[in-house]
Amino acid sequence: MSFIPLLQAADATGSQSMLFSVLPFVLLIAIFWVFIIRPQNKKQKEAEKMRESVQKGDKIITIGGIHGTVSAVREKTVVLKVEDGSRIEFDRSAISFVSTDRKSSKSEKPEKIEVESKESEEPEKSEKIENEKSSAE
Repeated sequence: MSFIPLLQAADATGSQSMLFSVLPFVLLIAIFWVFIIRPQNKKQKEAEKMRESVQKGDKIITIGGIHGTVSAVREKTVVLKVEDGSRIEFDRSAISFVSTDRKSSKSEKPEKIEVESKESEEPEKSEKIENEKSSAE
């Protein structure tokens, strides 16, 4: 009896079973990377770009909820002017939202919104009321 063919067959199935036992873990790591890690890294890069692009006059909201207008930009900090005229200095990492809506929007007059007037309906109502009054008399 020769055991060599039996050992070769056992060795081939052992490597395949090892491959099939490791494959689910590899797939799990790939799924986590595609659906969790990669999108999180993209968001982090976009937030960093936003913080780097802050300029004087931008309206921002901090992570603490403070709304203000940028009055000075420094290397690692930003000085905010809040409504009462006071100035507060924040780290750039404390910025959560930047609106590039500059001061020019305040000086411009808001556009008039045309609303359908009910003038055409009002004369009809007044005529009906007059007709009712005259018929009642």
